Amino acid sequence: MTTSFFSLYGPPLTTGDEKALLHAHLRLNRDALLWKLEGLGETDLRRPITDTGTNLLGLVKHLTGVEGAYFCDAFGRPRPQLAWEADEDASMGEFSDMYAKPDETPEEIVASYRAATAAADESINELDLDATGRHHIGTVVSLRWMLLTVLLDTARHAGHADIVRELIDGAAGSHREWPGVVPVSDEDYRRTYLARVRGEVDDQSWYSFLRSRRPAPQA
Repeated sequence: MTTSFFSLYGPPLTTGDEKALLHAHLRLNRDALLWKLEGLGETDLRRPITDTGTNLLGLVKHLTGVEGAYFCDAFGRPRPQLAWEADEDASMGEFSDMYAKPDETPEEIVASYRAATAAADESINELDLDATGRHHIGTVVSLRWMLLTVLLDTARHAGHADIVRELIDGAAGSHREWPGVVPVSDEDYRRTYLARVRGEVDDQSWYSFLRSRRPAPQA
């Protein structure tokens, strides 16, 4: 049985104070990102889907660095060290934070992300929203700014991961508990829906198709 996000993380996503709401939505998007990796083999997890190399493991690895830098480094708080930070290519400005190196496993990447987010959560829990830290470009910013920025960045990359995953095996959806997308296994719906999007299915045919899928009323 899948454990509910809400039973693990709470509070409700629609009530609570400002920090609780921002933090809850950040954790929701973190979980959505990791969900996109589930059920795939290493080849697909590493596969660059776009010409700029966007790939699932790279998105997680990138956000690992973001969590540590924005919530820990910026506020002088401890975080797990990332082995790739000391690599020679990093000293030349070619960080390997958007892909997994040949000797890095998916399990290691995910474990590093979970460790970074755990350290980030400690900072978020212990600091006030108005607490100030220093962005890596030198600007003084508040925890509130950091929370909003990392939330937006995580949501953006979770959306990238959603498209990447769909291009790999057709699986899609915004979150495991409410995907909002008919499963790829429903080939009849997918075929008809895409024809509708292309303008090949008129209104009445579309309505008839939808009615045909509704359960018959019980006597």
